[in-house]
Amino acid sequence: MTLAQIIAHYGLPALFVGAAVEGETVVVAGGVAAHQGLLPLVGAMIATATGSFAADQAWFALGRRFRDHRLVKRAKEKPAFAKATEWLERWPIGFIFAFRFIYGFRTVSPIAIGTTKVPAKTFVLVNGLSAIVWGILFTGIGYLFGKAFERIIGKVSAHLPWLIGGLVLIVVIGAAIHWWRNRAQPA
Repeated sequence: MTLAQIIAHYGLPALFVGAAVEGETVVVAGGVAAHQGLLPLVGAMIATATGSFAADQAWFALGRRFRDHRLVKRAKEKPAFAKATEWLERWPIGFIFAFRFIYGFRTVSPIAIGTTKVPAKTFVLVNGLSAIVWGILFTGIGYLFGKAFERIIGKVSAHLPWLIGGLVLIVVIGAAIHWWRNRAQPA
């Protein structure tokens, strides 16, 4: 079962959850499913925007509520968290709008924003607008380029066992190299 088929089978709730948990891949697949006539395009756009919005609001609330918790304090030590706070200080509204479009910042950013003094009302408004743009954009990409995605998936699926085997081999080699380099280092 392909991602588009899963989305088509479980419908708009799958898009809502997928947009909240995974992100662009699910949203683009939702657009492809709409292109195939399996889902309504507007419904897919609404489901993805609201799923993304809900997830980011939850992360923001967790950052706000648990800003002094040890797990959030540990997250603050990570480079992505520091970069998110730096960008937020420079361009507060722009960063709140753009973080979901920046690879690697989608989950950490709302938590980081929640730990700052950004008013919740400001976050809700800008996050809502950003989620709408994001949902329309990525669902639209899947819809507009649906035929091309279908052809690519068809060509790739024929070689899927080799691709998976190659990926597993790369992961195993990478893990072995990591283990080899770190085995003699003091803890």
